[in-house]
Amino acid sequence: MVDDQSALVKELQAKFAEKIKESEIDSLKYWKEQLDRVLATRPEGVAALQLQIKRISGMMANRINTLKAR
Repeated sequence: MVDDQSALVKELQAKFAEKIKESEIDSLKYWKEQLDRVLATRPEGVAALQLQIKRISGMMANRINTLKAR
């Protein structure tokens, strides 16, 4: 019985770790796409680049706040 519980705990831990890994990969893919868009637009000048970086930073802050609220 203890072995069954131990095996179940290990299985749940492995599933949880995999889910977290998948979530992190999805998150990184999303933000990489956002940065790739900035690279593709080739902003003219530092001011335009700063505006785009501020926009992405704001998006990231919103996402963090949304996740904290859950």
